[in-house]
Amino acid sequence: MTATTRIRRLRWWLTTAFAATSAIGLVSLTLFAVHNDDSAWRAATDDDLSVQTALVISVIGFSDPSRHDIGDLVHGFDASCPQVTVFSRAGAQLAATRAAGIHCPTVRKADLRAVAAAAIKDGDAEANGQTEDGHHVRLRAEAFPGLDGDEPVGTVVAAADTTTDEAQHRRFAFLLSAGCALLVLLSAPIGHLLSGRATRPALTALQQQEAFLAEAAHDLRTPAASLRTLAEIALHQDGQDRDAALRRSVRLATRMGDLLDALLTRARLEAGVAQVCREPLRLDQLVETVVDDTPADGHRITVRAEETVVVGDPELLQRAVANLLGNALTHGHTQGEPADVEITVTADGTVTVDDAGPGIPPGQAKSLFERFHSRSGSSGLGLSIAAWVAHAHGGSLTVVPSARGGCRFLLSVPVREQKRP
Repeated sequence: MTATTRIRRLRWWLTTAFAATSAIGLVSLTLFAVHNDDSAWRAATDDDLSVQTALVISVIGFSDPSRHDIGDLVHGFDASCPQVTVFSRAGAQLAATRAAGIHCPTVRKADLRAVAAAAIKDGDAEANGQTEDGHHVRLRAEAFPGLDGDEPVGTVVAAADTTTDEAQHRRFAFLLSAGCALLVLLSAPIGHLLSGRATRPALTALQQQEAFLAEAAHDLRTPAASLRTLAEIALHQDGQDRDAALRRSVRLATRMGDLLDALLTRARLEAGVAQVCREPLRLDQLVETVVDDTPADGHRITVRAEETVVVGDPELLQRAVANLLGNALTHGHTQGEPADVEITVTADGTVTVDDAGPGIPPGQAKSLFERFHSRSGSSGLGLSIAAWVAHAHGGSLTVVPSARGGCRFLLSVPVREQKRP
């Protein structure tokens, strides 16, 4: 299994984990909210029923249920609909409240007697019941004592129609469940999007690394094969032929070292390992140092520099200037003739490298700064590193045709601001 496949599987695993976690959380919150709403409206209904039973019991007082005036007391009490009913200890209905002159649905007698019997045992009780026409009701029964104040002699049963409350609760539960289901369905694509954003840097870095290593291996394969061939030739030759093979081997080894150095620099820059140091430095002196350290090998290098102070990283700027100079010495001349390179440093922080070579091929000016864009068998890294250094300093690297017939590279970096007196 490749690393790319593992990263993609990781993305799907993260998507599944995010969706599952979101679903568990949303479903749990939905169930809690639905249960809490159900408990809340039932508790409110029970409180209202408790008030009704308490009021009726306060009207009855400690009356003897066998007395005929208890009916008169209860009948004269206005209550909500359904009616509040009074039962004896034996379960016989003694009286019921008046329902304010309106027709009330009748609660089933069996449900009333069942909750009344439960209240005789426990002192009070709640239960669910139905009316004769099928409406749901909530029942609460409360026992009341007799004249001796010890044993309950009867119960008061209050009822409340819960059809509307239950319908509202079902509507609330449906809307909440539908919203939960919608959010659960949305969590999967959202999780996939987030996991993609999380794994994209790793996948991009891996793809860049694979492409980088493949192209670097391709660039190193040719000089490595040539170096081996020259070494084998040197083993079987004597005299001048052997010396020539060894000299060519040294040049190839130097070229491979430069290539590896360029690869390492580019990799460190892209990985962010190499940090851009910003300090004041003399750009003209830096360019002169690079020219002095570069073997001329018969080429002519002319430097015209003004005193220029810029803010930048000396090591990276040296690398960029050296790459531009090396590119001019390699490609900025006709085959078999020495290069004639002119370097100019101006006070605005611009380094201009002019050569008298064949110039820029049509339509290839922008691609010169792409990584591994090679001319005449070079590594294709030098100009891309120089462009990265320029951009890292807030500057730029451009190329235009030179008046001398070749290329003119312009490397610009910010100059140090002069302090005002």
